[in-house]
Amino acid sequence: MKKFYNIKGMMLLLLVTLMAAACKTEKVLPKQEALKDISGSWQVIKATRNGTDLAGLVDFGQFRINFDGSGYKLTNRLPFIVNQDGMFALDDPEYPYKITFTAAGGTPVSTAFTYPIVNGKRQLSLTFSPGCANNSYVYVLQKVN
Repeated sequence: MKKFYNIKGMMLLLLVTLMAAACKTEKVLPKQEALKDISGSWQVIKATRNGTDLAGLVDFGQFRINFDGSGYKLTNRLPFIVNQDGMFALDDPEYPYKITFTAAGGTPVSTAFTYPIVNGKRQLSLTFSPGCANNSYVYVLQKVN
């Protein structure tokens, strides 16, 4: 009987040794997220005001916002968070959640910002209230090729 416990103990010791030898610690280095580049010309592909689709009511076809470096230019203006050309900044270049527009001679205005890829194409989604806090607009923009 003593020999049985001795063999059982040896097998348990061997099992623990094998388990300890099998554990490897790998160093996982965090990958740096690419900086979000919104440069280029963007057009509105979807717009809502207070949840109501504006596509049939307003022609968004000619509106453009052109981002270049840290500046932006508006073409064929519509109700937007700003009404003049100026500068913009993202709150975090890797993981932006907010974009701040500063119209020439104006004060900075910030808004919610998402940057998803939908059907293989990058989009910008901006939520804002230009003037009246009771009206909330959501513009979904896509880069013009």
